[in-house]
Amino acid sequence: MKLFVFDHCPFCVKAKMPIGLKNLAVDIEYIQNHDVQARIDKVGANMVPILQKPDGSYMAESLDIVEYLDNFDNKPVISQSTQANKINYWLSQASMTYNVLLYPRWLKIELPEFQSEQAKNWFEQNKSRLIDMSFEQAYDQTNLMIEKMHAVLQKLDFIRLPSERNNQISYDDINLFPFLRNLTVIKGLTLPYKVDEYIRQVATLCDINLYFEQQI
Repeated sequence: MKLFVFDHCPFCVKAKMPIGLKNLAVDIEYIQNHDVQARIDKVGANMVPILQKPDGSYMAESLDIVEYLDNFDNKPVISQSTQANKINYWLSQASMTYNVLLYPRWLKIELPEFQSEQAKNWFEQNKSRLIDMSFEQAYDQTNLMIEKMHAVLQKLDFIRLPSERNNQISYDDINLFPFLRNLTVIKGLTLPYKVDEYIRQVATLCDINLYFEQQI
């Protein structure tokens, strides 16, 4: 099997989590951010992640891929969600601040999906429209956005560490961890102790890289 992803994409991280958790034989292929046609050719839409199954067919939708991979050996281990509403509400509160902080940073570190100027330009052109400002303007707001993110992070008092639940991964983790993981690229952002520990524990269990050493 082969999984086509971007490293920075939280939905791609969702799909990667069961691979590391279960040590599945899945090749990871990083595709260029601007290569829309490559995605359309596989699944008929500009989407990632994309999984190529053993029969050569392709599937999209991150949670469908998670379910498929978790059940591939007929021994699913990912438990059901119990905090979906809280997580969705938190993500909605964090969304704009999150995007303003992260979008410009993805082009300032080394990522496999941005190996050409065309890929970088495509990303900046499309994402700057989503935040209604240039990446330069967004980066200049770092201090203000960090202050806002600090306030939003305090509202994650509902999370439970994997070590508090027998290192069991659930769909709550699948839906929350990828977004928190990306915050590790932000220099100057102080993660609450439990949030930091949560990120590190889930990353270890699912073999997902963090960005602490690339902070900017």
